[in-house]
Amino acid sequence: MMKCPMPPHEPLLGYPDLDDAERLRRVEAFEAAMRTRRSVRHFSDRPVAREVIESAIRAAGRAPNGANLQAWTFVAVADPDVKRRIRAAAEEEERAFYGGRAPQDWLDALQPFGTDEHKPFLETAPWLIAVFGQPHGVRDDGTTQKHYYVKESVGIATGFLLAALHHAGLATLTHTPSPMNFLREVLGRPAHEQAFVLVAAGLPAEGATVPGIEKKPLDEIARFLP
Repeated sequence: MMKCPMPPHEPLLGYPDLDDAERLRRVEAFEAAMRTRRSVRHFSDRPVAREVIESAIRAAGRAPNGANLQAWTFVAVADPDVKRRIRAAAEEEERAFYGGRAPQDWLDALQPFGTDEHKPFLETAPWLIAVFGQPHGVRDDGTTQKHYYVKESVGIATGFLLAALHHAGLATLTHTPSPMNFLREVLGRPAHEQAFVLVAAGLPAEGATVPGIEKKPLDEIARFLP
């Protein structure tokens, strides 16, 4: 079996020699910024420059991933007609979900958020970013290339994307109607791509509110073994 050639190595950059006080200051600043990130369901229709979305996607593309095969595709949609089609297909799935497909305990968990089958934000938000994973790739000669740790890789990249959009001052919402096969059809993606999440991005509507919820404290989500 032919082995892939080793790429040339290059100097590692981006890791300045900081003291612990400066490291703490930086991570606390990031934590403070992320504390203000919320899932927003009421968007303004004010436009957002494509260049902002492009830069956020480039940041997402820097995420660590299995064998650096970068098994993802980000489809950014601003076209009103395409957003309308996505909303119609998503709401069809959501009607089935809220109308009997979802177990009662799941509906009970969603109750504090007031969600239902109506998803107007899919049209109102200036951008929808559909994130696809690729269980395998297709080489130029038509043969397939297996991809590794796809869900983990795409999940990390989506986290990078959300953080980048929030850093840009944009509100976001992750939307995962189940199933999401319609996204591949509406967006004309190939059969080897699978929809992972749909991210609505834009400015929040004037007067937008969010549920008053709390996040678990550190001692409930982490364990330290000195």
